[in-house]
Amino acid sequence: MQTNYEVFPERFRGVMKALDQLSIWSGKTFAWLIVPMVCCLVYEVFARYLFNAPTLWAYDMTYMLYGSHFMLGAAYTLAMQGHIRTDFFYRLWPVRWQGTVDSLLYVCFFFPALALWFWAGFDYAATSWERGEVAISSPWKPIIYPFKTVMPVTTVLLMLQGIAELVKSLYAARYGVWPLIDDNWDDGDQV
Repeated sequence: MQTNYEVFPERFRGVMKALDQLSIWSGKTFAWLIVPMVCCLVYEVFARYLFNAPTLWAYDMTYMLYGSHFMLGAAYTLAMQGHIRTDFFYRLWPVRWQGTVDSLLYVCFFFPALALWFWAGFDYAATSWERGEVAISSPWKPIIYPFKTVMPVTTVLLMLQGIAELVKSLYAARYGVWPLIDDNWDDGDQV
């Protein structure tokens, strides 16, 4: 959904737009991880079934690329209102009530959960970097610490987009209207 930044005080407009643009840029950028993942899978299929020469690395590359693709796209999905919600109740509520409930959920659940996720993920990734960790479940033994770094990076991106979404929810709670230009806009091509 495209946000109408003009409704916000001038001192917030640039920040709100930058937060949304960061999420959209990161989502579009990390979406390209699907291309090397598919290439790895196609190569593996041809090598395994046409030449009877399976690779040691294709499985590891595909789960790391897809895991990164999935996680790093979460902030984009939040910016595009693509995460699930129980719409059969929510859509019937007045906008002020929607904004109030969203604001409370961001403050009481979203940010505390992300703070815990960041704390655990950062520690997990830092320990992996310190040890120079490799995947022991694979004969290829790829380095795994860049993959584990995806968790705290994802958390930071989600926290930043969560701030933008909280401000939009507070606006809706206060003024009774969502700060949108067009309710049907959803492709992420404009901010």
